[in-house]
Amino acid sequence: MLRPVLRRVWSACLLPLVLLSAPWARASDWQAELRQRIERIDRDTPGQLGVYVRRLDTGETFGHGADKPWYLGSAVKVPVAIAVLRQVDAGKLAMDSRVTLKETDKIDGPGELVWTAPEASYTIDSLLTRMLGVSDNTAANMLIRTVGEDALNQVAADLLGPGFKRITTLTQVRRDVYAQLHPDTRKLSNQQLVRIAGADMGPERVEAVRRALDMPASALQAKTMAQAYDRFYENNLNHATLEGYGRMLERLVRGQLLSPRSTERLFGYMKFGRRGDYRLEGGIPRSEPIIHKTGTQYRRACHMAVVNPQAGGAKAIVVATCAADMDDVREAGGIFRQVGEAVSRTMLAGAMR
Repeated sequence: MLRPVLRRVWSACLLPLVLLSAPWARASDWQAELRQRIERIDRDTPGQLGVYVRRLDTGETFGHGADKPWYLGSAVKVPVAIAVLRQVDAGKLAMDSRVTLKETDKIDGPGELVWTAPEASYTIDSLLTRMLGVSDNTAANMLIRTVGEDALNQVAADLLGPGFKRITTLTQVRRDVYAQLHPDTRKLSNQQLVRIAGADMGPERVEAVRRALDMPASALQAKTMAQAYDRFYENNLNHATLEGYGRMLERLVRGQLLSPRSTERLFGYMKFGRRGDYRLEGGIPRSEPIIHKTGTQYRRACHMAVVNPQAGGAKAIVVATCAADMDDVREAGGIFRQVGEAVSRTMLAGAMR
């Protein structure tokens, strides 16, 4: 006669435990589901894919190749901006401090500064806007020169952690790549480097380097740009793990890296409140605000973002993803969009409805 009563009592005792454990079960379910989706994306696409995701409300983390160093491309410009803004916070620079453009700052890439006459001057605010808004490489060179490479790399080592080696100027990137064809390219002027970049990537670029050096093709030490870039990537400069980069973004949105005013400024430079549909953005609902920065170079691409970075990151989701050995625009763009969709479907279910 007592058994039915005991069963009812036992069930009543278990019910609160079940209800309490349900949210935790749901919280861990997103990691398993996201892993299935990311592994499927990786299987179905060429090259290599790395993904790091972290929920700041629970501290739960997902990683897929996130502990290996990845080439960052223009994603290095976020730690550059943090180093600059730290000097602003320390009173060493002001947002209206002016930097004079030098011929040695100029390098190919987006933006108009590479085509501007030397001796023009620009405010720190203008250079940060150009560097992060249109990814102007010449603006990045000017800011790196202003803070100093050694000072920048002291900051970057703290920000990016194990797996980080060094950030170089964008000019140094070009010299290091072309040096794989022949070491004498290190003697070329910035103007010559800009002219070489006007040639299409491939045999035309190799021929442009040969002409600039005025030497026979037989003297070149690599025959293709693919060989040159493969050798260049082995030096691990301008690399970081996705875990390290993700932790930097977490510290940024938690207000641990910069003053509140500089944090707000950096959010603006990283397009907070302005949405597009490129790469990760295309897979994340437009109702979700994000800050982000892309990076692209030959057969390498990255997209780093924080979804809902406001309010000290209370409900933020950090997403850092990089790809290698694939078309850096056409293929990587579609893959990153799929990564954004995978994150949205597993972690932003309400926003997807």
